[in-house]
Amino acid sequence: MCGIIGIVARSYVNQTIFDGLTVLQHRGQDAAGMATCDGSDIYLKKSNGLARDVFHTRHMLNLTGNMGIGHVRYPTAGCSSSAEAQPFYVNSPYGITLAHNGNLTNGDRLRNNLMTKDLRHLNTQSDSEILLNILAHELQRMHKSHNDLQPYDIFKAVGRLHKRCKGGYAVVAMIAGVGILAFRDPYAIRPVAFGKKTTDLEEQYIVASESVAIDALGYEFLRDIEPGEAIFITPQAELYSKQCAKKYKYAPCIFEYVYLARPDSIIDNISVYKTRLRMGEALAKKILKSQPEHDIDVVIPIPDTGRTAAIPLAFKLGVKFREGFIKNRYIPRTFIMPGQSIRKKSVRQKLNAIDLEFKNKTVLLVDDSIVRGTTSREIIQMAREAGAKKVYFASAAPAVRFTNVYGIDMPTMEELIAHNKTDEEVAKEIRADWLIYQELNDLVAAAKEGNPKITEFDSSCFTGEYVTGDVTKDYLEHISSTRNDATKNQHEMDEESLTDLSNSKYVATD
Repeated sequence: MCGIIGIVARSYVNQTIFDGLTVLQHRGQDAAGMATCDGSDIYLKKSNGLARDVFHTRHMLNLTGNMGIGHVRYPTAGCSSSAEAQPFYVNSPYGITLAHNGNLTNGDRLRNNLMTKDLRHLNTQSDSEILLNILAHELQRMHKSHNDLQPYDIFKAVGRLHKRCKGGYAVVAMIAGVGILAFRDPYAIRPVAFGKKTTDLEEQYIVASESVAIDALGYEFLRDIEPGEAIFITPQAELYSKQCAKKYKYAPCIFEYVYLARPDSIIDNISVYKTRLRMGEALAKKILKSQPEHDIDVVIPIPDTGRTAAIPLAFKLGVKFREGFIKNRYIPRTFIMPGQSIRKKSVRQKLNAIDLEFKNKTVLLVDDSIVRGTTSREIIQMAREAGAKKVYFASAAPAVRFTNVYGIDMPTMEELIAHNKTDEEVAKEIRADWLIYQELNDLVAAAKEGNPKITEFDSSCFTGEYVTGDVTKDYLEHISSTRNDATKNQHEMDEESLTDLSNSKYVATD
């Protein structure tokens, strides 16, 4: 889960890109980066940290140009080194920068082919650098000069990239002096949309991971990029689009609607907010069916992503809805933090219970999902310490039992609390008096109601069925060894010897 943005205007875009990155900050809090283009020159700044900490006035003054791209990141398959912050850059051909959200399932094979057959050098383990070099290689095969490169040449290169790359990816790239390119994998697993702003002086286009960034920056939302489709925007704000994949279908990641996206976003014509409301209604029906004589006194959400589902759930159950936890908004999302001890400590720093809402009550806590279980266990303990008589727990999503391989940090099946466990065993692990999960069919129906044309979602973290059809047991074992907490902790230790990247200028060449 990362956030990407790209803007073409007639004036400097650095401030608008920065503002967009702050809107998309929920998609990645580990690193931020921006690349702008002024004529044929590309300027780049990226480092670890939040956008507000990475970009200072001195950096913004150097990030000149009327088009640019930006990225906010948390690490999944890669490490958290600042060397892997995005965007990435290559100077041949033309001068290209690229940022991406997702994960390639054939990354190792692609990396080997790039180095041994395409003779391109890779500096990191990032899939984004792989995508950049494949795009650069396919463009180089056109044998076109900088001035002769046309949109149909670029779309042809994207088509070849689709043939080589497997997995989930949403990409924004910038070719110096030529324009901005954005495309989506043939299953549309990871989201990306675009919008437009027209004024008396100029016409501008924006590409972003979520519609909320388009809205917040004052652009008109046009539509989502379709599966396998690419769009290209020239420096003169001319827009071109083309379907670049021979085989494609909609299978967007359903976890975007559960947790990842902001509720005020619309992804593939589906309102995230309304989907979460319907999730709460469906969960209430399941509770009433299994526990018609329930003794729940109050429904309390786990802020913030559990709130939207908890409100209609409480209404349908006919019980009080109360805010029982106050959130410290300066603590990052816990399930993307490396190490159980860090997550456990962070939960106590992030939430504080209001005792009077718990004392002598049977409480139903509602969260969007249960991943590792660390947060749920700590919150249940906090509810008991606040005086709750009984603590029930409801997950607005089904049990997360399998690794996500398309760009969400669910490292290993062994680290998922529900893997190979019954609901009763999970309830015991998190120390809940009773636990209820959403049914997958109800979750899919909640999302599908917003756009009946989408008949399939990637629900692999719940089912273990991967829509790209290329995920093997060996691959899952491989990513288990590279993504587990022990490996990430080692990466953190290695990072101590690295220094942050500074401002850089790249001159594009043919």
